[in-house]
Amino acid sequence: MTRDLVYGRNAVRELYRGPRDVLETWVTDRAATQIPWLDAGPRPHVKPERALSEAAGTRDHQGVVAWCEPYRYADAYELAATTDPLVVCLDQVTDPHNLGAVARSADGAGATGVVVPAHGSVRVTPAVCRASAGAVEHLPIAVVPNLARYLGDIKRPDLWAYAADSEGTIAMWDADLDGGVALVLGAEGKGVRPLVRRTCDATIAIPLAGKVGSLNVSVAAAVLLYEARRQRHAAAT
Repeated sequence: MTRDLVYGRNAVRELYRGPRDVLETWVTDRAATQIPWLDAGPRPHVKPERALSEAAGTRDHQGVVAWCEPYRYADAYELAATTDPLVVCLDQVTDPHNLGAVARSADGAGATGVVVPAHGSVRVTPAVCRASAGAVEHLPIAVVPNLARYLGDIKRPDLWAYAADSEGTIAMWDADLDGGVALVLGAEGKGVRPLVRRTCDATIAIPLAGKVGSLNVSVAAAVLLYEARRQRHAAAT
């Protein structure tokens, strides 16, 4: 049977709280005495730390490794069809730590979900689960065959697509992020691909006061997401 692996205390805790069935859990002696929520899942097997490191492929497991049913990807079009969606689209972001960090920020900001293209992008992996601190268990993530086509399909008068660009034409606090929004961010060093950028309604920039001309994609996503949240909260009060 196909199953996924998740490691790290926060990631496994959120796995226990999420919709996926947990099939098996391994813990070290030390972790078994420190993690009270282990009782919420299958009885954990106490194993040597070396066994957990070999299973996870890393020593960064914090004493707990779990196996569960495969990740359930969302429908990207259903995400966009919600009222005033706030969707993050990542264009060929390959670093699992960036996807995990974006998912964590998106969950915290109350975003509708994250969309990635099927080719040239990382999907939900054990490293992504760990980097997201388990946010992927609660935040919908969808995969589309062609990101430019997807953006062209979902755009409408009440849903605008903004491509993040250090030389964008609109500063983030001048952009209307209160309604339906798709925030499109590209990979480190490459940015949003030209075709994807042209499909967007506008380019949006984060004004920077320092010498460095751009931010890490996960940091940029967090800044834009919380500006969107700020605008939405202001509009609702």
